[in-house]
Amino acid sequence: MRKLSGWKLPIVVLVLALSTTACGKTVGEAIDDTTITTRVKTAMLNDPTVGGLRVDVDTFKGVVTLSGRVKSQAERDQAIALARGVDGVTEVKDAMQVIPE
Repeated sequence: MRKLSGWKLPIVVLVLALSTTACGKTVGEAIDDTTITTRVKTAMLNDPTVGGLRVDVDTFKGVVTLSGRVKSQAERDQAIALARGVDGVTEVKDAMQVIPE
């Protein structure tokens, strides 16, 4: 086995450091989760029946958690359906509250 010396060692350390994020995700997983979150949020903002600004979307390893307030059970159901319809979503967890206005 060859020893790493000179400038090669810092590059190896840098690559290893960048390959994971602080919460234990690889760079690819972080990008995928961010993409999923963005797509779910965009779908909600484009749907007239869902108050997309009141629903928070968090994604971890493809599992989407929806939280915040919705006005009705129908709005809650639509938000969940929109999230389930996004590529890469493996599960949707519902933490939304129905609070009629």
